[in-house]
Amino acid sequence: MTWRHPIGSALGINRFRKPDVAWVYTDSFAKYPLAIQQPIKPLKDSTALFSKQTFIKNLKSSQQKAKNWKMQTAVGGGPVLVQNGMISIANDQEMKFAGKAIDDKHPRSAIGYTADGKLVIVAIEGRHPGVAEGATLKETAQLLIELGCIEALNLDGGGSSCLLINGKQTITPSDKEGERAVPGVFIIQLKN
Repeated sequence: MTWRHPIGSALGINRFRKPDVAWVYTDSFAKYPLAIQQPIKPLKDSTALFSKQTFIKNLKSSQQKAKNWKMQTAVGGGPVLVQNGMISIANDQEMKFAGKAIDDKHPRSAIGYTADGKLVIVAIEGRHPGVAEGATLKETAQLLIELGCIEALNLDGGGSSCLLINGKQTITPSDKEGERAVPGVFIIQLKN
């Protein structure tokens, strides 16, 4: 049996409130995840377990070095959409969407940051013909660049795309039933 081990992406914020988008290897035995700043192809092998040693060995061919990713908070997603202020969709490396699905229009949720460290969060309404069609990943990346993002990643899409501000919906969910129940959320709250 052949296994593929893609490295997923995340946006983290360190204790100095500096954001970073990186590809992250997590190990429950390590204090910090290991991060790299460029995507790598998924490793193919016959082992179900993808160890820290295997990850580091795989990096040698990419000439990258992993560093401890010391973030206070992070949100995972993918694929990465923007790097260095340019469209750079890492779907081939992260294996999030099959075939040409990156070119399909859907509701989207994405997060990025500007050169001065401001977070940008977008929710794009979709699947409402004639009202809101949604966006492709390329269109989402372009929107994030137009909003000033230097790095950004896709979070989720479809019926999971929802953005509430003070408890009020900003877009109409694509599911007829309304907001889809999801096991995780990303919350930003003012300090008291």
